[in-house]
Amino acid sequence: MTHSPAERHALKHVAVHLLVPLFLGTGMALAYLGGFHQPNPQGVRVDVVGTSADAKVMAQTLQDEVGDALDVRTVASVEDARDRIEHRELAAALVPGRDTATLLHSDAASATTSSSVLTVFQAVSEKQGVRLQTENVVPVASEGDPSGQSMFFYVVGLTVGSYAAGIAIGAAGAGLRLRIRFGLAIVASGVLAALVTLVAGPVYGALPSHVGQIGLLAWLYTAGIVLFGVGLHPFLGRLTTPTMVALFVMLNFTSAGGVYAPELQPGFFGALHSFWDGAALNEIGRNLVYFPELGIGREVLTLVLWLVAGAALVGVAGVAERGAWRAAHATASTQDVEEELEEVVAVG
Repeated sequence: MTHSPAERHALKHVAVHLLVPLFLGTGMALAYLGGFHQPNPQGVRVDVVGTSADAKVMAQTLQDEVGDALDVRTVASVEDARDRIEHRELAAALVPGRDTATLLHSDAASATTSSSVLTVFQAVSEKQGVRLQTENVVPVASEGDPSGQSMFFYVVGLTVGSYAAGIAIGAAGAGLRLRIRFGLAIVASGVLAALVTLVAGPVYGALPSHVGQIGLLAWLYTAGIVLFGVGLHPFLGRLTTPTMVALFVMLNFTSAGGVYAPELQPGFFGALHSFWDGAALNEIGRNLVYFPELGIGREVLTLVLWLVAGAALVGVAGVAERGAWRAAHATASTQDVEEELEEVVAVG
């Protein structure tokens, strides 16, 4: 079957446009399956309560049985273990007993990590013939956030709106001066943060406390993403969409710690968790709501640095646009001079 030149051109045009959805589908599969399909504890810190020789022997025995999945040490007392769990220094602590042992843990820190650690200790306890009971030291809010993942879904809503707003301003506002696009990005991100926070807080109660603080920090987060979209568009054009999805969906959601904590994921995603913006906002919300004694300075700094990077990218785009305008203006001026010379020669 032969195709006319017009049909061949149309087929080529469609094929080129199909590259983006093919990239998105493959990239999402690689990221989500790579980050979530096989969660395994890797060096999760747990302690055995006690300072006696028996406690130390139990800790070493546990370490030998579980291998690299857990990092088993000892802690002096139950109170000390609870305090360390409340400060997110431990994932869990085992209080030994002759017939019954107690596993202290925190669903608020990570329900999936608690579940994974519990599975490991249940298997060990069954081998030893000891009954295992649990104590949730820092539980999640039973109303509004029973799964402990509401903050993550809040981040998802903010992110989708942010990258879409960045692409919209970059594309539809391409004819506007850069300072106007910059201002639109800041205003749009603030409105978006306010709306999503309104839904998550007052409407659904998914943010049990510190709604105002979280909302203001969400503005930092959304502004950084929107500015990235505005700054990338002059360079990438229609490829801005897959680039933004790769940065703020594929890599961002899988490393945020909302579904699985970094210690349950492959090293790549665990490493991203330490400096990616979605992880920073997710941990800010978790600490403010459930671990108020912990600081959030490092996470706020992360959001600020992403915002600065987005603003710097917009600045670079502005320099590039001015350079392109000058080049076009210079070309137009040269053409005008050549036309004038031709007229002079013709008159002569």
